Amino acid sequence: MRGNRTKKTSDIWKIVMISITSLLIMSAIVFTVKEKRELAKPSLNPPVEEQPNENNNSIENPTEADEQQEIEDKHDDKSNEEQQEPEPQEKPQKIEYDESGYPVTHIEPAEPTFVQGVLIANKEYPLPKTYNPGERPEAKAAVEKMIAGAKGAGYDLIAFSGFRSYEYQTTLYTNYVNRDGQKAADRYSARPGYSEHQTGLAYDIGEKGRESLWLTSEFGETPAGKWLHQHAHEYGFILRYPQGKEAITGYMYESWHFRYIGNELAKAVYEANTTLEEYLGLK
Repeated sequence: MRGNRTKKTSDIWKIVMISITSLLIMSAIVFTVKEKRELAKPSLNPPVEEQPNENNNSIENPTEADEQQEIEDKHDDKSNEEQQEPEPQEKPQKIEYDESGYPVTHIEPAEPTFVQGVLIANKEYPLPKTYNPGERPEAKAAVEKMIAGAKGAGYDLIAFSGFRSYEYQTTLYTNYVNRDGQKAADRYSARPGYSEHQTGLAYDIGEKGRESLWLTSEFGETPAGKWLHQHAHEYGFILRYPQGKEAITGYMYESWHFRYIGNELAKAVYEANTTLEEYLGLK
């Protein structure tokens, strides 16, 4: 009986050991299958792209911002090159003048020339053909006041020539050239476009009853001419072409030609005993 019991116990242990071994094997198989399934599942998180280091000069997939920055950098480089290497500019052409002081080649101006607020018309600075202001009201009022002042001092003056259009100056200058030749005419008559009379601010003045002295240097030696030379600045006028200044003004001494520039400036030019060109720094 005891031997049978021992044999039964041994058989039971064998069965238990076989069961335990089977369980272990089954567990190992299940774990292996589960691990393989886990490895076969797709990843929910994509791999992180490798960032370029400081020494990497290329980007395989540039962003829109990077492309914009590259464009701006190229533009800045181009701008810097243009600033560093400016294109050569043409030098202004030197103006040549003839023996009479006029430019060899006349250049028609688009606008009249002002220097320190003063309208300039001389052999270097012509007026446009279309400049046609007529007699300027301020100049007309001033010359009438000056004539009245002279009359109070006993002199009967008259402004016998004032504003001249471009067309009228053309006719006048042509007549002088035909009579005396161009070289002589250029000393006392302006070519069309170069005349101060076209500004509407200039007058030729003489004394009534002594018309034979009009447009002559002798007028400046008369009492009426001397009074005019000494007092014209008080009314805003200057003797435009003084004696001994032909190299500066371009014209011979004209004791009869007066230009309105305003009281303050006329006084300054008169007291400086100079020409308008010299006073304004044009010569």
